[in-house]
Amino acid sequence: MTTRGVLYVHSAPRALCPHVEWAVAGVLGTRVSLDWIRQPAAPGTWRSEFSWKGEVGTASKLASALRGWHLLRFEVTAEPCPTAEGERYSCTPDLGIFHAVTGIHGDILIPEDRLRAALVRSQRGETDLEAELSKLLGKPWDDELEPFRYAGEGAPVRWLHQVV
Repeated sequence: MTTRGVLYVHSAPRALCPHVEWAVAGVLGTRVSLDWIRQPAAPGTWRSEFSWKGEVGTASKLASALRGWHLLRFEVTAEPCPTAEGERYSCTPDLGIFHAVTGIHGDILIPEDRLRAALVRSQRGETDLEAELSKLLGKPWDDELEPFRYAGEGAPVRWLHQVV
C-alpha cells in the first residue's frame, strides 16, 4: 500500500543541504536534487520542500534519517490511506522530534493511553494538565516552527516517487 506526503526542510545550513538530499535519496531509493531557497527567518540557512509518494512508513523513515542533525528544522507528513492513519513528524534542534498520528482532516489523534498518562501525572501534581496536553498536540514544535513556515510561502513543491 502506498501513501504520499510532504517533506518540509524549514532551515538547514548550506553545508548540510547535500547531506539532506543524500539521506532522502537513501530512503526513497532514487536520486534526489532539491530546489533550495534562502530562509529569511534564519539568515544563512536554506529551505526546501517537496512531495513524495511511497510505501506506508516512508514518513517515519525520512524523519529517522534526518533526526538529530544539529541546526536542521524539518517536518514530514504522510496522508492517511486504507491501511494506515496519517502521520506528522516535526523536528527542531532544541526540542528534538515530535510524532503525531493524524486523521483524514489533518487533526492530531491522541491515543487514549497517552491521555490517561497525562491525567495521572497531573493528578499526582507532577505536571500541569494544560502543559501536558500542549505537548501531546505538538504546540511547542508549532510555536518554534511557525516563523519558518510563513517564510516558506510560495516555495516550489516537487513530487518524488519511491522506487518499489
